[in-house]
Amino acid sequence: MKSKKHLLIALLVVMSTTFNSCATAQSSKKQKYKVAVCDWMILKRQKLGSFALASEIKADGIELDMGGLGNRPTFDSKLGDPVERQKFLDKSKETGVGISSIAMSGFYAQSFATREITPMIADCIQAMKNMNVKVAYLPLGTQTDLVKNPELRPEVIKRLRWAGKEVGKIGGVIAIETSLSATEEKKLLDEVGSKYIKSSFNFANAVDNGRDISSELKILGKKYLAQIHASNTDQFWLENDKAIDMPKIKQTLDEMKWSGWLIVERSRDVTQVHNVKANYGANVAYLKRIFQN
Repeated sequence: MKSKKHLLIALLVVMSTTFNSCATAQSSKKQKYKVAVCDWMILKRQKLGSFALASEIKADGIELDMGGLGNRPTFDSKLGDPVERQKFLDKSKETGVGISSIAMSGFYAQSFATREITPMIADCIQAMKNMNVKVAYLPLGTQTDLVKNPELRPEVIKRLRWAGKEVGKIGGVIAIETSLSATEEKKLLDEVGSKYIKSSFNFANAVDNGRDISSELKILGKKYLAQIHASNTDQFWLENDKAIDMPKIKQTLDEMKWSGWLIVERSRDVTQVHNVKANYGANVAYLKRIFQN
């Protein structure tokens, strides 16, 4: 009788352990890909309301911008103020909406290659450190387009090497977005030679230049990929965009064994381009349906 009782207890323990292991595995699988939105694109640039709105449209996180740049010596940011910064951290905790990365969107229009960048990069890295965010997003925008301005390449490499050393001190990564093909961007990253400088891959760049997204991701490879801006230029919602084969992209990323943040920047329906909740809600829902189910 005693041995039967012990056998039953042992069986229950095994069943419980198996169930918990499966549950944990399923939970981990759901977290392999997380979906975020750019706070500036949902019209909440560096505003506390971005967390509530992201929660409402069921995004897992936001890409938090450093603020405007223009002709200022550095970003117009609240994140350097400990009191203000804590409000963002508290709101993130309250809503359960994480921070995928901290963005330097000011470089969309400003030159990374010719401006004095030291204070901007330093402020961003300090914000990363204080907020425990591991990735910064750096778009090499119109003025630092290396396809149109290849003469800027040596200076860009020099500056990225310096930025890599600085962000490496906190164990973070700066994810750059370029207009280069995956092959050329990989060459650029190899020339920079820093494991702290990686790629922020943008679907739109591939589509605009007639390149296959999955093929580009394979060329770039897991080692070079820090995050993904998983959207196209404005025209259709992602689910209606024939230029993007999302199941194939997921299969590619699965095969690469990559995991990380998928960030919605655009892919707004042009018939209702100002409807933030409809556009971003639809795109977040679609990405979650493909990548988290």
